[in-house]
Amino acid sequence: MREKVLITGASGFVGFHLVDAALAAGMEVHAAVRKSSSIEHMSVFNVKYVYPDYNDQEGLRRELERQQYDYIIHAAGITRARNRAAYDAVNADYTKQLAQAAQAAGMLKKFIHISSLAAVGPVNYTALEPITEDNHPQPVTSYGQSKLLAEQYLMSTTGLPYIILRPTAVYGPRERDILIMFKTIGKGWEPYIGRAPQWLSFIYVKDLAQAVIKAMRAPVANSIYHISDGYAYDRYALAQITKALLHKKTMKLHIPHGVIKLLAGMMETATRWSEKSPVLSREKLQELTAANWHCSIEKIGRELSFVPQYNLETGLSQTLQWYKSNNWL
Repeated sequence: MREKVLITGASGFVGFHLVDAALAAGMEVHAAVRKSSSIEHMSVFNVKYVYPDYNDQEGLRRELERQQYDYIIHAAGITRARNRAAYDAVNADYTKQLAQAAQAAGMLKKFIHISSLAAVGPVNYTALEPITEDNHPQPVTSYGQSKLLAEQYLMSTTGLPYIILRPTAVYGPRERDILIMFKTIGKGWEPYIGRAPQWLSFIYVKDLAQAVIKAMRAPVANSIYHISDGYAYDRYALAQITKALLHKKTMKLHIPHGVIKLLAGMMETATRWSEKSPVLSREKLQELTAANWHCSIEKIGRELSFVPQYNLETGLSQTLQWYKSNNWL
């Protein structure tokens, strides 16, 4: 009998690849999505769709008891919201409700929570060591604070075996933010916020999905792991690799930090009465311009035998090929 897994946020960028990896691992996948979610792109998969109400813990418990899942991969969440309360309501409170329902239902082998490196926060540019799981969390945005709160809720759910994964910036096929960068470079422009140096880290989405499969199957629980491809990149590396792959030349534009901050404020004002949150906010700017996001993957390599298969160049190459093949670029 195949193991059964519930994947929340299944229709999203990361969720799509988690479903793909779980099916490839021979699992029966139940994809948790919103009724308003677009799932046309999921038609390539043989999955069962479920529509959980994260505000109804008792209803969640009954459904989990009925389905008797072996695993839950909780990838649902939001990356843009108007304020801390809105982030907490989805990223933290939903996690708490689902975790407590899973604990009450019992029989779960493991609860895998997709958190974020934003939950621990960046370090100084001159830091002698990369960010490790032992670093004291100091998130710089409400998003990061909400992901940290979700972790704390999960860790306080007594008797629930869990693993928390903190990926750094995730990219790959179907990711739309990096697509904007590709298109901008394609037009000959290479914009940057200010001139301060940065160390950045990345993880290709297929490597992240494989790390999740390893986390499910590994004989460990109740631990936190950082995930990247193991390298630190300067702020220009992403564009340099992309330009080489696209055979493009660009003009670098270093836009003053103050100008971008003013623009972010204007976007916040313009969308104040809209249902949509601004693409760029003054708070998000803190995350984008943070000096050092280099994290260590020594722990996940040692305990879960995770070895990234893609560096930034090989991952970007596959991503660009997918965008071109699917007419996104």
